[in-house]
Amino acid sequence: MQLNDRLKLRRYGPTRRLLRMGLILTIIWFMLETYYIHQLLLNASLFDKPIKPGHHYPGRIFIASLHWNNEAILRDDWNDALVQLVSHLGPTNVFVSVYESGSWDDSKGALRELDARLDVLDVPRNITLSDVTHQDEISATPTAAHEQEGWIDTPRGRRELRRIPYLARLRNWGLLILEDLARQGIVFDTILFLNDVVFTTEDVLTLLDTNGGSYAAACSLDFSKPPQYYDTFALRDSQGHEPLMQTWPYFRSWESLDSLLSMSPIPVTSCWNGMVAMPTSPFLSQTNTPLRFRGIPDSLALHHLEGSECCLIHADNPLSSTHGVYLNPKVRVGYNRAAYTAVHPLKPQNWISSSFSPSSSLARIVVSFWENRLRRWFTMPVFERRVIRRRVKNWENEEGNRHEPGEFCLIDEMQVLVSNGWAHV
Repeated sequence: MQLNDRLKLRRYGPTRRLLRMGLILTIIWFMLETYYIHQLLLNASLFDKPIKPGHHYPGRIFIASLHWNNEAILRDDWNDALVQLVSHLGPTNVFVSVYESGSWDDSKGALRELDARLDVLDVPRNITLSDVTHQDEISATPTAAHEQEGWIDTPRGRRELRRIPYLARLRNWGLLILEDLARQGIVFDTILFLNDVVFTTEDVLTLLDTNGGSYAAACSLDFSKPPQYYDTFALRDSQGHEPLMQTWPYFRSWESLDSLLSMSPIPVTSCWNGMVAMPTSPFLSQTNTPLRFRGIPDSLALHHLEGSECCLIHADNPLSSTHGVYLNPKVRVGYNRAAYTAVHPLKPQNWISSSFSPSSSLARIVVSFWENRLRRWFTMPVFERRVIRRRVKNWENEEGNRHEPGEFCLIDEMQVLVSNGWAHV
């Protein structure tokens, strides 16, 4: 060997050894981290003891729900689950408020069956079945200035009814009943908003006990086609960011991500995700304007922006900053029985693995975690939020004293009601 070759080996030998050592340590760290995450998830599945009946007092619960074309899930799951829930809580501790809005399936028939079952149990309730369809709503041309709210001129060259103010109006209908009952001296501790989801009494009790029962809002995690979670429109992490991805581990914010990994209540800025519990006090406030659902102003929506009424409610809630909004990963609901079953494994298995396809394994979880990590490292929400901020700023400059507290809820969309649902325009 030539002298120059020996000098090169001496020069690069330590560097190569350091690189090899670094690679080995990286692999060891990677394996330990993967094992740690797997154990956290497995332990949560194995040792998460259900709340036993008689050992938890959730207070008096006002249950509010909206339904539209939900006959199948009502008859297959929802009615039974609600009857079991109110039977456990006791008829004197609940009020059931249901609004059905112009369905074309037999949702009305299914809810009449529910009404009869609740009557046998002597459960106080208000079940309203409306014949007003989406087509009726969008055909009702506004005739006065105060009726113009929610109607905007869209790029399609039409005057159309916005989806979000419409939904906010329906949700607020249930709150008027809550307010009427309070005036009669009938008060409740918590309002439970229930979507058309598969759930159990244990799910509800666990949700109500989130963070020891101290919260401005506590939400479940919802699924329609696991492993993707469903409600992307309303969920924002602890920093107000949209989740990075629809599959686990979802979040950009490390605070939200860390709580998810340990299966603890996850601090978020906003959530809805199928089932939500909130104290009734902000909705019945005597000192401030009572909390209500809303859409963003029509003038702001004209800048091609939209925000969910289920996100804006948290932006407006004075308790959000003092009591916190939490997503409880131990409460997982589904928009169909298959989705619910997928995220509730029967055998000792972490629920993340069970929500992937049967051929998936721990390796799939590793891929998902690293996908999240790389997205956090190499993507910046500032660029997409800059577009939103610019449009909001332009709106603010159009007229003095304009402010939208729910800017973190906004996305680059315009949504209107149509006869068979809703549409982007």
